[in-house]
Parts: sequence; structure tokens; C-alpha cells
Amino acid sequence: MHANLAVAYKEAQKTGMSEREIEAAVLMKSAAMLKQCQSHWNESMSDGSLDKALRYDQQVWTVFQIAITDKSSPLPDDLKQSILKLSVFVDRRIFEVMCYPEPKKIDILININRNLAMGLRSNP
Repeated sequence: MHANLAVAYKEAQKTGMSEREIEAAVLMKSAAMLKQCQSHWNESMSDGSLDKALRYDQQVWTVFQIAITDKSSPLPDDLKQSILKLSVFVDRRIFEVMCYPEPKKIDILININRNLAMGLRSNP
């Protein structure tokens, strides 16, 4: 699955989108997938779409984790640390939802993804 996300990332780069725009789009896609599952909870539990959305979100955050731990990352150390802490929180929440699914638990994942995407879009 990481390969699929990497391929999508490379394809988006071909469209002329900046890295920030791509990251924002991926976060918004993940938020939309999670919101769809939350809105159609019973169906998402039975058709596997919740699992798919959670795994997609997990992959997005894994890519962020890999990027910020790369020695060539230009981000300041304090920002890297904040993103890493946030990604650990996201990982824990994803596993919590996988083990003990409740629609309300997805709110924070949706909000984090949306807010981060908006921040990426608003700052050049």
C-alpha cells in the first residue's frame, strides 16, 4: 500500500502541484474518506471501507514520519518534533478505532487532517 501512495504522490507531482499542495490534497482525501465512513457507519463497518480509510490515513502519516526523520529534511527541529508527536497521536487513535470502533473517535482524525491541510494551503 505504501507503494500506491508513493505512486499517487509522483503522479500528482506531474500535474504541477507543489509538495505542500500534494500533502494538503492527500490529507483532505483521507479526511473525506474518514468522514464518509463516519456518516455511513454501519455500511463502512460491513463493507471494509472503514478499515481502508484508517489504513490510508495511517499510510499518509507514515509518509510524513519518514519525511521528517530524513536527515535532508529542511524543516526546523522543533517543527519536526511537533509533527512526530502528532503522528504518534494519530497512530494511537487509528489503532484505538480499529480495536474499539466508534464513529465519534474519528472526529479528531478528520479535524487534524483538515486543519493541517488548511495550514499547508494557506502558507506559501
